[in-house]
Amino acid sequence: MNQNPVRQKLRAGGTVFGTMAFEFFTPGLARILASAGAEYVILDQEHSGAGIDTIKAQLGFARGAGIVPIVRVPACTKELICPVLDAGALGIMVPMVESAEEAQALVQWCRYRPLGKRGLALGLGNDDYQLHPPRAALDAANDAILTIAMIETTAGLHHARAILATPGIDLGWIGHFDLSDSLGIAGDFANPRFTAAEADIIQAGRETNTPLGWLANDGAAAKAGIARGFRALCLSTDVALLRTALAAEITAARA
Repeated sequence: MNQNPVRQKLRAGGTVFGTMAFEFFTPGLARILASAGAEYVILDQEHSGAGIDTIKAQLGFARGAGIVPIVRVPACTKELICPVLDAGALGIMVPMVESAEEAQALVQWCRYRPLGKRGLALGLGNDDYQLHPPRAALDAANDAILTIAMIETTAGLHHARAILATPGIDLGWIGHFDLSDSLGIAGDFANPRFTAAEADIIQAGRETNTPLGWLANDGAAAKAGIARGFRALCLSTDVALLRTALAAEITAARA
């Protein structure tokens, strides 16, 4: 039945590494990421334009490759969350969570009763097309789905402790670009207003004993993020990794 080693590792106090995919939704993507050591992949639907058919295929590829597939949905609604869970997602990331009520809604749509109100669909992609005793399958799914609340607005910053303290929220995530934009300093991550906001969210994570995640540009930034308190590190994106690597090699060749 469903298991999620990333959720298990985070709950045990460990650190996990993965990346985010926006563009290259190919059959080999998940295996390439797994061979590089990624433990999870976040499949973006907020900005990529990827539809449910594309995401469903990637969920199957990721599960087959042995890495945890997480989907960033565009908003916190049943219609956006439940279909990707039924298709096989093992984690849901919701952008711009701004209150405990929104965090509660995320948990509700990701958990079966009695922990939530997710509708039953058994023996499909979410169960690797296998049938199990219903109650056991529901309990296993409740224990497997990773819930991620993105804090990336001034309202989310103001309610960070309430969001992260919401029962069932597994991971808080700082959306640094949107947070800086919401603060009126888009992309200025050295600005004292941004560093203070980030520090406040990190402190909220400590106070609520909720791990935090962050997208780092490279390994050095990820290492620095771990030192600041992050435990779920996303190493860039598929687009940025290819662009950066290719640009470096072209520069080296021309030199």
